[in-house]
Amino acid sequence: MTTRWLSPEELRAWRAYLAASRLLEDAVDRQLQQDAGMPHLFYSVLANLSEAPDRRLRMTDLAETLKITRSRLTYAVSRLERDGLVRREDCRWDRRSSIAVLTDEGMAVLERTAPGHVETVRATLFDRLTPEQVGQLEEICTGIARGLQGEGAAPRTEEVPWRRRSSCSGPDSPAGGN
Repeated sequence: MTTRWLSPEELRAWRAYLAASRLLEDAVDRQLQQDAGMPHLFYSVLANLSEAPDRRLRMTDLAETLKITRSRLTYAVSRLERDGLVRREDCRWDRRSSIAVLTDEGMAVLERTAPGHVETVRATLFDRLTPEQVGQLEEICTGIARGLQGEGAAPRTEEVPWRRRSSCSGPDSPAGGN
């Protein structure tokens, strides 16, 4: 098999993407740590639950929405649960699953934190783009995500994070089941 090396243009684009994505994630994480004492992932859990019917989602569905492994979500929800921002309930229709529920305290934290978060996202990303570039960014990112998720064909279990099994399964490990 012959390696298809990146062209100079592709290499510059790849490196620019890496730099931008790392800097954006760092800026968002710093703002959320400062304003709410939590990383971006935890904020994303709260935000997604706030948009769900009755502020609740099955853990597997939440992992899929966030594009993360179930074990990573379990760890995040456990931390949020300790802080009283989320609680878990048994899933009535699927005994193997549990439901993550945004508490009133979690909603209050989200409402306090959201204005600063949105301002950071706007200042670090959207204020730097033209309206045309915003549309292009959406189109590019959607195309990449669809391709990585195997659109048009069912992706194999190991190809999408929310279906991966962790190699750790102890009760004290971050991967300790949903």
